[in-house]
Amino acid sequence: LQLTQFLHAAIAVTDLEKAEHFYGDILGLKKIDRILKFPGAWYEINHVQIHLIVSDSISSNVHNAEKWGRNQHLAFSVANLEAAKEVFTRHNYPFQMSASGRAALFVKDPDGNIIELGET
Repeated sequence: LQLTQFLHAAIAVTDLEKAEHFYGDILGLKKIDRILKFPGAWYEINHVQIHLIVSDSISSNVHNAEKWGRNQHLAFSVANLEAAKEVFTRHNYPFQMSASGRAALFVKDPDGNIIELGET
């Protein structure tokens, strides 16, 4: 077995409109064409796709409520962490700074999926 490329991650969401606002408008991911018929949306960054899949309900994957980074999450690099903090604050998305002291933060999408942003 030889893996050659990471293709996509699928994220369950309950409200596609809110999720599209978060992933498209807040995070700034590029929306791409989607070929499947069930409800959802696809985004892409550097040839890796994020697939939003609509679900009636989502059970929480948060096992450590105090330190969001110790839960399942997706991670992205960001050029300016301070600018990201300002965006999340302005749009009322709570976030946690990394407990490790790294230049990174963790934010939850409208369904509680955790996203890490680390400054590069």
